[in-house]
Amino acid sequence: MKATDPRSLHGQVVRELGTRIVGGELKPGDVLPREDTLAESMQVSRNALREALKVLAAKGLIEARPKTGTRIRPTEAWNQLDADVLSWRCATMPTDDFIEKLVEMREVIEPAAAAAAAQRRSDGQLAEIDSAYRQMELAPDAKAWAAADLRFHNAVLRATGNELMASLFSVIESVLGMFFVLSAQTAGDFKYSLPHHRKVLDAIRRNQPEAARRAMQAMIDDSRANLAKRRRRNGRKAR
Repeated sequence: MKATDPRSLHGQVVRELGTRIVGGELKPGDVLPREDTLAESMQVSRNALREALKVLAAKGLIEARPKTGTRIRPTEAWNQLDADVLSWRCATMPTDDFIEKLVEMREVIEPAAAAAAAQRRSDGQLAEIDSAYRQMELAPDAKAWAAADLRFHNAVLRATGNELMASLFSVIESVLGMFFVLSAQTAGDFKYSLPHHRKVLDAIRRNQPEAARRAMQAMIDDSRANLAKRRRRNGRKAR
């Protein structure tokens, strides 16, 4: 589902309630207050609240039941790939478990995408991947690096010639952006993974699908190891 416009009144209500649900303030099984009470506490009209609740129900976060009211649904019922749900998870500090699941999703998608790109890419698509790589080389800070990194992975997905893969990027863009920022901040040198990106680029340039697959998998493995170091470091600080 397309991200809700936060500028609208009901969009603001969607964001506030959605963040509270995804962030754990409102837990699965909790029942929301009555409409009039909730609308008054949020200082919005009942019409705006109803519109917001419809949006949250469509995302799988809540359900209305006769006599029992509106209840928060179990997390497995949520539309986890919804753009808003993903952004709310990122905004509420993603857990190590969530990050590990993201790495697993990348393992399923990106090595295969790199292999397909090596087989099917056009000259223009190769130029886009190369341009993103050059931006990574020149990035002055972790934020600029993460933006160029995001562009690189988007360009690889688009070069597969598979519109479903290309569309998938628009869904996971916000969470991947968060992941790349986190990974860059965790590393001592935010450009530490540049050699992995170079190997992916070179394999796609040379039309070598298996080499591209292996290079992308090595990049993801390296990201996992880097984030594992962060977890160990945070664990020591918590003691």
